Amino acid sequence: MLPLILFFVILLAYWWWKQYRLNLTEPPSFPGAWPIIGHIHLILGDDLYLWRTVNEMVDTSFMMGGVGSAFIGPRTVYVVTDPDECFTVANACLEKDTFYDFAKPWLGEGLVTGKLSIWRNHRKLLNPAFSQIVLDGFIEVLNRQSRRLVKDLQVEVGHGPFEHWKYTRHNALETICLTALGVDFSDHTILNSEYVEAAEEIFKALVERFQKFWLHSSLIFQYSDLKKKQDGWLKTVHNMSDTVLKRRKSEMNGNILKEEKSPDKKFKAFMDLLLELSMERGVLNDKEIRDHIDTMIVGGHDTSANVMMYAMILLGSHPDVQDKAYAEVLDVIGDSDRDIEKQDLSQLVYLEAVLKESMRVYTIVPIIARKLDKNVKLKRCTLKAGRTCFMFLFGIHRHPVWGPDADQFKPERWLDPSTLPDTPNAFTGFGVGRRMCIGKAYALMSMKITLAHLLRNYRIKADHTKLILKFDVMLKPVSGHHITVERR
Repeated sequence: MLPLILFFVILLAYWWWKQYRLNLTEPPSFPGAWPIIGHIHLILGDDLYLWRTVNEMVDTSFMMGGVGSAFIGPRTVYVVTDPDECFTVANACLEKDTFYDFAKPWLGEGLVTGKLSIWRNHRKLLNPAFSQIVLDGFIEVLNRQSRRLVKDLQVEVGHGPFEHWKYTRHNALETICLTALGVDFSDHTILNSEYVEAAEEIFKALVERFQKFWLHSSLIFQYSDLKKKQDGWLKTVHNMSDTVLKRRKSEMNGNILKEEKSPDKKFKAFMDLLLELSMERGVLNDKEIRDHIDTMIVGGHDTSANVMMYAMILLGSHPDVQDKAYAEVLDVIGDSDRDIEKQDLSQLVYLEAVLKESMRVYTIVPIIARKLDKNVKLKRCTLKAGRTCFMFLFGIHRHPVWGPDADQFKPERWLDPSTLPDTPNAFTGFGVGRRMCIGKAYALMSMKITLAHLLRNYRIKADHTKLILKFDVMLKPVSGHHITVERR
């Protein structure tokens, strides 16, 4: 009997030792966990409360070394804010987490939400649509759309503060349709407005479902009121993408597709490449095409419009920065009213610094998540396979590597490499690792052209300290996103 008891004692001691050793390799736990529910109480509440929780977790994670554990009921998740550790995770595990499945009724297997096997194949197929040759062909349209935005804002001159978000967003929506999708939707005011409103509601629904942990279950969600509402909004956004697809198909079948300016026919705009892959090579079906169109519409206009909105607020709040940016535009383009040309873009260095710093201070997509399909060894701990890793990009942009002025808007930091963090992973404005945004070059070019036109026509005034922010999948203002414009 004694040998048997001794055996079980040794077995129990070994199990305890293994658990102890395992815990030593786990990241430290965030404080505030409650029995059974863990940290769930920290994510309940409205989107303002959720954003405050994100900020508090970021500050705490810095004290924990940039990596921490949290608990959603019995489920363990990781939170990472260290730039290099995020890069390691993002490249080690390319599969998006199951939380992205919440958005699949909208975006399907597009590049943002698609499972790895599909993403890997489709990303290679779609990369040519964002080649420099294709992007250069958009410059004329981008100038025209920028001039249209300048004209639209004329009605606000001298009338005090106004909400400029509606102008930047509608303009960006029309621009992505004209460029990447090759369809003119500038005359579809009602459809555009309905799309914008429906997309906004879907974003809210995604956050609400995340916060209400019982709705994580597909079965429970299927019978919820939120699902019924979401289905209505999905009809509106899919109507937009279906209309875009039908119109472009009609143009191609009717042989009225405009001749490409580039002599190299291998490089086609996004929509034309999708249709070629479907109609000529049989690679994509209609469902996959629509998934990519939906992803391109929301990813191509919403993020850029948000960056422009924040950049204008920050420029209006920092007149010295605005003066420098305006002076650069005059220096590069002169005081004429000519279009921004390809050779101008590389010379608008300070303007690009303004945009990047705006993206750093107000990180448009504050959090991304990956499914850990393997153990990931970091510098001081190991993240276990089968769990979720939340990468707080907002935290990376406020990390101590940016210096004591990390929370300040200082575009000058981008002009001198010695003032930037030593790690190249400290800026995640377009994502991190191999699954970063496919449209990075397009977005920067589009925003630089737009901002140059705005600055040479208007002086902007704003107060960024009045911004109250919320986490709505993207980082959006609840209030304070007002500016005033005066003619130069």
